[in-house]
Amino acid sequence: MKFTLTFLGFLAINLGALFLGTLLMNDGPTSSWYFDLEKAPWTPAGWVFGAAWTCVMVFFSVFISYLYQNLESRKLWFLFGIQFVLNVSWNYIFMNKHLIELGLINITLLTVLMFYFFIAFKDLISHMRFFVLPYCVWLLLASSLNLYVVLYN
Repeated sequence: MKFTLTFLGFLAINLGALFLGTLLMNDGPTSSWYFDLEKAPWTPAGWVFGAAWTCVMVFFSVFISYLYQNLESRKLWFLFGIQFVLNVSWNYIFMNKHLIELGLINITLLTVLMFYFFIAFKDLISHMRFFVLPYCVWLLLASSLNLYVVLYN
């Protein structure tokens, strides 16, 4: 029961981050600015982003819940908070303010942090750490899309 409540709490926070990020985008993904960008040929259809981020956050909520139950500490809350800020702020930086280089720095830091989660806690939560892997992989793709925009625009 404790895991379920922890999971639901983190899920609410993580889905809230997606919602907040969407609000901060303003009309970014539907704007003429975004439409006119030279985007990577491997850029997924728009609906894929929402579906992928939702799945990523469900898996991340499982991961962070297991980690929380094994490492209830300030360090965990600090790292989770940094993840939250980086995740939400990319939407504002890239989509709203069109600061594509700063967006690349932001998403690179988020990617490094998520791989840190994957590697640093391998002994503590063993195989459950693989629940953060979809986040890591999705961020690699997202980073490549951001990098392409920086290089070709």
